[in-house]
Amino acid sequence: MQITQTRNTESAILARLIQSRTEIDSHVAEYLLSLDFEPEDVDRINLLAARSRDGEIPPEEEAGLDSYIYVGNLLAIMQSNARVYLRTQKVSPSPR
Repeated sequence: MQITQTRNTESAILARLIQSRTEIDSHVAEYLLSLDFEPEDVDRINLLAARSRDGEIPPEEEAGLDSYIYVGNLLAIMQSNARVYLRTQKVSPSPR
């Protein structure tokens, strides 16, 4: 039997919590589609990504970049699910 270690970062815990829920409604879907990183976070992501590409990123900043990437991926999945829900319910998402 193989034992798989589960990540216990805040974002991994949140992902497991959200993935355990299968029901959604249009208000939740609209809310999820309204979520986005603040401009300061986008600037930080870009800075960390540039440092990473240049090979000049210390381990603690690399861990921060990994967290941004993980949360961004989680958000993209949640928003994709929200779009699918709204499409199947014939509800158009509000323009952002």
